[in-house]
Amino acid sequence: MEGVVDHLMRDMLTQVGGFDFCVTEFVRVVDQLLPARVFHRICPELRQGGVTPAGTPVRVQLLGQEPGWLAENAVRAIELGSPGVDLNFGCPAKTVNKSKGGAVLLKETKALFEIVSAVRKAVPDEFPVTAKMRLGFEDKTLAVDNAKAIEEAGADSLAIHARTKVEGYKPPAYWDWIAKIKRHVSIPIVANGEIWSRQDARNCQSQSDCQDIMLGRGALAMPNLAQVIKNNDQPMSWQDVKSLLIHYSGYELYGDKGKYYPNRIKQWFSYLRLQYPEADDVFMQIRTLRDPSAIVETLRQD
Repeated sequence: MEGVVDHLMRDMLTQVGGFDFCVTEFVRVVDQLLPARVFHRICPELRQGGVTPAGTPVRVQLLGQEPGWLAENAVRAIELGSPGVDLNFGCPAKTVNKSKGGAVLLKETKALFEIVSAVRKAVPDEFPVTAKMRLGFEDKTLAVDNAKAIEEAGADSLAIHARTKVEGYKPPAYWDWIAKIKRHVSIPIVANGEIWSRQDARNCQSQSDCQDIMLGRGALAMPNLAQVIKNNDQPMSWQDVKSLLIHYSGYELYGDKGKYYPNRIKQWFSYLRLQYPEADDVFMQIRTLRDPSAIVETLRQD
């Protein structure tokens, strides 16, 4: 969810509710201990005790290939206020994979073990070290071995996106593979992938044999999806979604000069159109607009 679920989106979605905790966009670690400003830019919640304004904990996520540098940066994240550290072994982006980050590490079970082990040893025991992986890179042959390595290295829990890197985000998600993996590990497993509705969540929980699930794109397509799943709420109405979009207009990045809202709202509409037919017409009206006030006025008139 790089470039989508930033701290402002986390603020808004956790105010809607239903989330137990959030994970940031990844902090890219290469060959240095990053300055505090990098962590604060990705996770401003660190200045608020590591929680969103609604009080939902936010863990810093790290991505990289060097165990030592990842460990040092994990410690820095904890010192700055992160209530835990998450390790990204799932990102399918070509630019990330070319530099040996994200899902490409699923080809190297030993590397996964070394990274998780180094971070777990460096981070104080009271802070969770979690990881996210896909079922594999090109195929699923190492899925069980990779999960076992992550567990043996000391991870407290593991989120599994139920597709390989090559499968990307193309349906379906292979939730049954998560159940296969779960039979070989004892740490908590969190299921992820292709959850757009309450029924999707129930199907995922049944097929993956996991109670806990992670939401990504589905929560952008239906802002109260977490509450729909968790508390059997009704999906948010289009009128309520529009009110949320209007409220979001007050969220601006410092020094952004009004560019943040127009860009982000159009990006958000690409997800909303998957759940709300009304979003198509509104998107056509706002797609060329650059002034936040003009976009808000269109939302109010629709």
